[in-house]
Amino acid sequence: MRNTFYRLLVVAIIFVSFSCKNSTKESQTAVDTKNNKPNIIVIYLDDLGYGDLSCYGATELQTPNIDALATGGVKFTNGYASSATCTPSRYALLTGVYPWRNKKARILAGNAPLLIDTKQQTLPKMLSKAGYQTAIIGKWHLGLGSGYVNWNETIKPGPNEVGFDDSYILAATQDRVPTVYIDNGHVVGLDKKDPIEVDYKKNFKGEPTAKSNPEMLTMTWHHGHNNSIVNGIPRIGYMKGGEAAKWSDIDMADHFLEKAKNYVKTHKDKPFFLYYAMQQPHVPRTPHPRFVGKSGMGPRGDVILEADWCIGEFMKTLEEEGVLENTLIVFSSDNGPVLNDGYYDEAVEKLGNHDPKGGLRGGKYSLFEAGTRVPFITYWKNHITPNVSDAIVCQIDLLASLGNLVGIDESTTDSKDLLNTLLGKSQKGRDHLIIEAKSHTALRSGDWIMIPPYKGNTINKKVGIETGNSLEYKLYDLKNDIGQQKNLAKENPQKLKEMIQIFEGLKL
Repeated sequence: MRNTFYRLLVVAIIFVSFSCKNSTKESQTAVDTKNNKPNIIVIYLDDLGYGDLSCYGATELQTPNIDALATGGVKFTNGYASSATCTPSRYALLTGVYPWRNKKARILAGNAPLLIDTKQQTLPKMLSKAGYQTAIIGKWHLGLGSGYVNWNETIKPGPNEVGFDDSYILAATQDRVPTVYIDNGHVVGLDKKDPIEVDYKKNFKGEPTAKSNPEMLTMTWHHGHNNSIVNGIPRIGYMKGGEAAKWSDIDMADHFLEKAKNYVKTHKDKPFFLYYAMQQPHVPRTPHPRFVGKSGMGPRGDVILEADWCIGEFMKTLEEEGVLENTLIVFSSDNGPVLNDGYYDEAVEKLGNHDPKGGLRGGKYSLFEAGTRVPFITYWKNHITPNVSDAIVCQIDLLASLGNLVGIDESTTDSKDLLNTLLGKSQKGRDHLIIEAKSHTALRSGDWIMIPPYKGNTINKKVGIETGNSLEYKLYDLKNDIGQQKNLAKENPQKLKEMIQIFEGLKL
C-alpha cells in the first residue's frame, strides 16, 4: 500500500514538473514571437488593374489565392500607386519620395543609369538599420550603373548599392533588352566568349529585328516593340550576344517563384524584407503552357491566373517554413491596367465582360483614377483583423509606416505614417495625395479629385486610354461619381479654388 502511494507520488511530481516546464516553454515562445520583428514582404504586380481580381469585383476571372489575402487582411478601396507608370511608382515605393520631384523619374530604357541616389534613404536601407536581411526578386526597372553599363562585368551601382543585401532581377521589363537575369550585379549564365552588347539607338550590324526578319516572330508587335528578337518575341532596344544567358519567357514566373521560395527557406531564422516584384500581367504576356487558355481571355487573363497561382504556392512556403504568422504582407500593383501595350495578343478581342478598370476611368498612363488606384491589401495572420477600408493610402507611405513598425522615424519624406491604418486599427488615411502620370500631376483630397489643365492628346491612341489632358480644370466628387463622368469645376468654383490652393501648397 505504502509502495503504491510512493509510486503515485513520484508520478504526480514528474507530471507537475513536466507541465510547469512545458508551460514555461509555451510562455517563452509567446514572448519570443511577440518580441520578434515581423518579416515584411511586398508582393508587387505589374499593370494589374483595380478590377482584375475577383476580390475587387471581377466576375470573369477568379483569383482565389489573392482573394485569401484580402479576406484575411485589410482590403483597401482607395489604395494608390504614386504614378500611372512603372518606374516612377517603384521609385516612390522604395524611397518614400514623390517621383515628380525627380525629373528623371520616368519610364526608363533598359540601359538607363540608376535612378535612386546611392546616398538616398530607401526602404531596404531603413530596414537594414533595424536588423533586417533585405532582398529583391523580380523586376527592377530603376536603372543600373552610372552611365555606360558593361554587362559582362560586375554591374553597379544597382539594387545592392541602395540597400538590398541580395538581388535577383531582370534589369528593366520583360519587353526590353537585355533579356537576362542579374544576380547581385552579375549576368546569370554569361559566356564571356559571347559578350553582351546593348544599344537603344541603333542596331548591331547583321542582327535580326522584327522589321527585317518578321518570319522569326512568334508574337506580332503592334507598336514600339520592333527591335531585337529574343525567343521569337520582338523587344524594345537592340541586343547582341549573351545567347547562353537569355531567359526563357514562359518559365519566368516559375523562375522567380522558386527564387522567392528559396529565399524564405534560407533566411527564415532572422527577420527579412523581401520585395517580390512579379512581371505579370505586363507585356509580353507569356504564360507557362500550364496556364495557356485557362482564362478564356487570352494571354493577359492567363498570366493573371498564373500570378495568382504563384502567390498561392509562395504562401504555402511561408506556412510550411513556419513564418507565416510572423510575416506582414503588402500586396499591390505599380499602376493601372492596359490591354494592347505593344503586341497583338487578343487582350482586346477576348476581353468579354471583364472590366480591368473596375468601373474607374482611364488606365495606365492616365491621370484618371484607373491609372493610379490599384488593388492594395495588407495581410498578417492573427495580427490583422480582416476588414475593408475606405481610407486613402499610397505605396509611398510604406517607408514611414514600416519605419514606425521597426522603430525608425522617417517622417521627413513625402511618406506618411499610416501604420495603424495598414494594420486595420484605424480608418484614418491620407488627407491629400498627389498622383502623377507621365510628369503631369493631380490632387486627391478627401472624396474629391482635381486635375489641372494640361496640353497634350486627350487619348493615348496607341493603347486606347484617356490621358486626362485637357485645357480646362476638372473636378470630380468620387463619392458620388467614381467613374468621373461629371466635371464639377464650373458648378463648384469654391471647391475648385480650395483644391487648387491645397495642390499648390503641396507642390512647394
